[in-house]
Amino acid sequence: MKFSSSLTPRLLLLCACALLLAACSPKFNWREVRSKDAPYSILLPTKPSTFARPIDLDGMPLTMTMTASKVDDTVFAVGSATVPDAAKAQTALIAMKTALVKNINGTVRSEKSTAAASSTQGLSASIDIEAVGKTPGGKDEVLFGHFVSKDKEIYQVIVMGPEKEISRENVDTFIGSFKHN
Repeated sequence: MKFSSSLTPRLLLLCACALLLAACSPKFNWREVRSKDAPYSILLPTKPSTFARPIDLDGMPLTMTMTASKVDDTVFAVGSATVPDAAKAQTALIAMKTALVKNINGTVRSEKSTAAASSTQGLSASIDIEAVGKTPGGKDEVLFGHFVSKDKEIYQVIVMGPEKEISRENVDTFIGSFKHN
């Protein structure tokens, strides 16, 4: 591909400006976080907090460790837990998805599921959703969720907040950065 000599400097200037603006965003200071409790890494937009709490997933008591950060009213969080039996992991993913959608009095706008079994990877499944609802105060809320199981390990990777404030680029950056190590 050949560029005209007048277009090349403009294109370079435009690219430089875009990079400069992206690097100067004080709200989103992406950093890689590796869990101490589970084998994963993820990019978070601000310094995260981590806590663990007991949960019940349709009669399955577990302890979930959550690592989360917040930008304005938008929450970026990843939760991890271990189920007692890998055969129950898919059920746990569905229960996590259902509970989070219920938390925003929401409805699922889109959903995609996958499941696989291999001799080298073990059992794995994932559910990706986009749901919309309202906060108790009546504000529109959106939830982007990526729910993953790998053998006995389960994860929820979510972005939740006011629909008008969440960019798809930030959702894609966050959810796409989740890596099971």
